[in-house]
Amino acid sequence: MAVEIIMPKLGMGMKEGTVVEWLKEKGEEIEKGESIAVISSEKIEKDIEAPESGTLIEVAVEEDATVAVGEPIGYIGQPGEKIDALPTDSAPVTVEKETAAATEIAKKHPTISMQVKVRVSPAARKLAKSEGIDINAIKGTGPQGRITKEDVEREMNRKQGEAAKTLPPSENKPSDPVSVKQVTGMRKVIAERMFSSIQQSAQLTIHMRANVTEMLALRKKVNSGQDRKLTVTDFVARAAVLALLKHQQINSTYMDHEIHSYETVHLGMAVAVDNGLVVPVIRKAEQYSMEGLANQIKELSTKAREGSLETHEMKGSTFTITSLGASGVEFFTPILNPPEVGILGVGLITDTPVFAGETLERQSMLPLSLTFDHRAIDGVPASEFLSAIKEMLENPYQMLIK
Repeated sequence: MAVEIIMPKLGMGMKEGTVVEWLKEKGEEIEKGESIAVISSEKIEKDIEAPESGTLIEVAVEEDATVAVGEPIGYIGQPGEKIDALPTDSAPVTVEKETAAATEIAKKHPTISMQVKVRVSPAARKLAKSEGIDINAIKGTGPQGRITKEDVEREMNRKQGEAAKTLPPSENKPSDPVSVKQVTGMRKVIAERMFSSIQQSAQLTIHMRANVTEMLALRKKVNSGQDRKLTVTDFVARAAVLALLKHQQINSTYMDHEIHSYETVHLGMAVAVDNGLVVPVIRKAEQYSMEGLANQIKELSTKAREGSLETHEMKGSTFTITSLGASGVEFFTPILNPPEVGILGVGLITDTPVFAGETLERQSMLPLSLTFDHRAIDGVPASEFLSAIKEMLENPYQMLIK
């Protein structure tokens, strides 16, 4: 009996999903657990694995089409097998047609050769397909050799450069190649959420610098001889959690003209991935020590980059931290992650001459940028919260004992 491939429910609020790409063609053999299609919800793109081994005997939902959660998007069975029920807008399936299709596929593919599965992100796979690029010819630079969207774009630029050399100059056409693509999937969701965030809240950003010279010295001392190294982000996250416990106004959400303040901290940590940005959530972050919090950050960040986060691991945050320090950015204006009322931006540490009495000393300064929703918080309590983070970072030993 044919097995349905169901549009899964990736989160409590998910009502429908979009088929981004079919990774298998109708008539192709499939092993149980093998990635068969890429779907997208409002928050993430994810591979669907085959529920059983067999043959993809029917594709019920085409690429870029949207279907309700729980509805079948395809069927797995045996060649020539009849499907008991198909969507009403699908053509009837007969044994003769399926047998003929299977025979035709067998002619085109008389033998099946084993090959190493290429690790590739859904966004990279889709872009390569739309541009006609052989994914097997690209060397991946992501984790464990995974091919990223940037790898495909580099290959596109390389091919465009080679093509440009063979074309005669034209006075009527621009010399620079232009690539146009539809905004879909995660990129579309991010665009809509960020635009909505700006349009529906009163955002204001304030900045401070924290002298982290002593913190860096402590970090070096703690990391000496340890396999698991504490990062600057770990210290900032710990400082933010402790400050949020004292300033619950910031540990809040704004929903339906109501401010919801929380006694526990569900900390979101923004992570850049191949096709956008995801925010894994460390639930009850205050219950972790510095080391425990660092382990949580590392584990969830790794899962985010590998695309293996579950939907529940990206929901329910009460405050978010985002960093551009690794990109060389000092101060910036982070955009709120609705419905949260606060987000902390972390910049690049720079060495700065600072007066200590009458003498100048070399000190390491960390830029901090706090964006808050002025509908829920005023400037003074927001600055007091940011000052609390600054004080924690400038006196780092207290973060290890609290």
